[in-house]
Amino acid sequence: MSGTVLFSSRGDYPGDDALILQTLGRLDAIGLPYTGTVHAPAATIEACRSVEDALSCHIPKNLFLTNSQHTAFYLLVMPGDKPFKTKYLSKQIGSARLSFGNGDEMEALLGCAPGSASVFGVMNDPAGKVRLLLDRDLTDSPVLGFHPCRNTATLKIELRDLTERLLPALGVDPTWVDLPTE
Repeated sequence: MSGTVLFSSRGDYPGDDALILQTLGRLDAIGLPYTGTVHAPAATIEACRSVEDALSCHIPKNLFLTNSQHTAFYLLVMPGDKPFKTKYLSKQIGSARLSFGNGDEMEALLGCAPGSASVFGVMNDPAGKVRLLLDRDLTDSPVLGFHPCRNTATLKIELRDLTERLLPALGVDPTWVDLPTE
C-alpha cells in the first residue's frame, strides 16, 4: 500500500463515511489510542494482508455466529491464520449447532455489513445481545487491526487497550476461548 495515509483521531480521518466517523468519535471520547488507514474494501483476511503490512499488525478474523434457532448471537475474534472449527467452540460456550449469522442480523445487532464484522461493532450493541468471544491466542499479538465497522478502513490498537479500556467502558465482559490450531 504505497502512499498510505495514516490517521490517529476522528479529525485526521481523510474521509466522510458516517459510520467510520461515529466509531472514531466513540474511541476518541474514551481516549483510546489508535492508528488507522483507509484502503480498498478488504472483506477477507487475504485482502487484509497489505493492510497488515502498512499498519505493522495482525488483523484477526471476526466471525458473526448464531445458534440454530437464531436466538443467541456471538462475535468470535480469533487469529486470522487459524482455522475455525465449530465443534470446539460449541463445546466451550455450551451452544450446539453454531452457524454464521446472516447479514441482516449482523447489521441490526452490530451495525456492520458482511465483510466488515469487527470488535468495534459491540459499541453498536448496547443491549448486549451479542456475546463477544476472544480466542486466547490473540494474546500472542499485542497489537491488532480491526475495521471501524466498515471494511474500507482499519484501525491498529493494542490488545491491552481493547481488553482493559474499551470493553470495560462499554460494559462488555468477553468470554475467552481456546481453539485448536489444527
